[in-house]
Amino acid sequence: MITVNFDKAKTVTADRLRQERLPKLQDLDVQYQRALESGANTADIVAQKQVLRDLPASVDTCTTLTELKNLKA
Repeated sequence: MITVNFDKAKTVTADRLRQERLPKLQDLDVQYQRALESGANTADIVAQKQVLRDLPASVDTCTTLTELKNLKA
């Protein structure tokens, strides 16, 4: 029988989410800079970036391995 260390699974999942969100954050940074340069509204971009920043913390609310696997950036 395989036993999973759930605390370790949470750590691995949080690290995976950080890696998945990195290119998305970089793209949003470019969009933000372009919006600033053109004087466009940046509120939506800021909100999207905050969701991505908060994503690894959502690991703490998971109680099953399935929930951890279903988290995506």
